[in-house]
Amino acid sequence: MEKAYKLLAGQEGISNRAAKDLIDRGVVYSGGKKVVVARGEMSGDSSFKIEKIAKIKTIFEDDFIVAVDKPAFVTSEEVALEKKLPLLHRLDKETSGVLLLTKDDEFRKKAVDAFKKHEVLKEYIAIVEGRVAEAVTINAPIITIKKGSTAHSRISSDGKEAISHIEPLMIEGKRTKVKVTIETGRTHQIRVHLKSIAAPIQGDTEYGGRPYKRMMLHASKIELLGYSFQSKEPEDFTRFVL
Repeated sequence: MEKAYKLLAGQEGISNRAAKDLIDRGVVYSGGKKVVVARGEMSGDSSFKIEKIAKIKTIFEDDFIVAVDKPAFVTSEEVALEKKLPLLHRLDKETSGVLLLTKDDEFRKKAVDAFKKHEVLKEYIAIVEGRVAEAVTINAPIITIKKGSTAHSRISSDGKEAISHIEPLMIEGKRTKVKVTIETGRTHQIRVHLKSIAAPIQGDTEYGGRPYKRMMLHASKIELLGYSFQSKEPEDFTRFVL
């Protein structure tokens, strides 16, 4: 038996650190199952498959703003580092879709103010567990507990206002593709709100979803200060019914 990241490093001819990073990102599989613990013990003859991470694509750029299509398994901070620009907002690591950065400090101040005043339209697509047959608005305050580099949120009367509008798009078996429009941007808001109606996001094991290759949440559209940006659904969303 040997630690998973060391076995992966040997198979791929990469450093232990690089191997651990791949496992932590959630893109390493062995025997058809995702390897989730880099330091977990595995058989010495284990073989691994690494899912390819898509490249960061620029959707739009001018003197004030840059909109990119962030792939899953890449952090928002890594996008900011690559573009050498500050973020206007963040997406979770496994969430794909439109992410905004700014090139102008005055524009950044206006954008931050627009976010605070709920003047930004944010639409997401999610594939959730269960059958969501009717549209529903969830108005439930959220409190977030941060510990180190991690955060966990829950609905609480002591939390901050959080409003999400859920609209079913397609039902297939015991899963539903939904559009989620949020008026506020609390940490893990969509994930918490969908869990509250017994419709956790597929792959979101932290908030009740069953294990899957990724958390099935995609930031499809954002509008602010006269700009509008969209990102096409990834292939695993468009092939939902197959």
